[in-house]
Amino acid sequence: MKGASRVIVSSQLEARDALRFGVPQDRIRVIPMGIDLPKTASPSAADAPLRLLFAGRIARVRRVESILKAAARLPFDWTLTLAGGEATTSSMTRDGYVDELKQLAAELNIDSKVRWTGPLPHESLMECYRDADLFLYTSQYENFGQPLLEAAAHGLPLISTRVGVANELIEEHRTGFFTDDSPETLARKIEQLAHREIRQQFGYALRQKVAEHFSWETITQQYLELYRDLTGGGGL
Repeated sequence: MKGASRVIVSSQLEARDALRFGVPQDRIRVIPMGIDLPKTASPSAADAPLRLLFAGRIARVRRVESILKAAARLPFDWTLTLAGGEATTSSMTRDGYVDELKQLAAELNIDSKVRWTGPLPHESLMECYRDADLFLYTSQYENFGQPLLEAAAHGLPLISTRVGVANELIEEHRTGFFTDDSPETLARKIEQLAHREIRQQFGYALRQKVAEHFSWETITQQYLELYRDLTGGGGL
């Protein structure tokens, strides 16, 4: 990387990592992953239950237990879909995480409200976004976090830790909220998005942001400009 003319990273968080690895700042370019914007936003439900969604590999680094504990604190009706299969992030990580989470849901007496999908094909995952009101993400670390971008493209307000592309997508009190892994904090943030009108406003602002900064047309143009800069404007 130190010898490359340019190092392309997908988020500001990755840019900071590249700096720590010794890449000169003037060689780093942030060009995120792109996405096709769905034609319509996911319709937010008018009445309870509030439909909560987490999507992604279910690994210990994602701290899904915080979502379960937060949901158990909510003073209104809700459902929670956990879309994804179990995954380990290193050889040192023990398995059995999903079984532990299911046991926790039973102990919290919320297991009847939680849907576990397991691994899903693309279209089934897109249906999960279309059938949700709010997207939750409590990961400890992400270099990008594609599920955040997918949820934003569907117009789902985001409540996430400060990881990956969440830092570019979330404007607090406009498109979502940042949280830590505290169930108390997460539950308060969810309550702030309990009203349909607020979720619709957040979702509209998110889709505008995605269309402006993450469409494939925008991303392709950024790559073309980078190559033209490196080649002196010729050949492309």
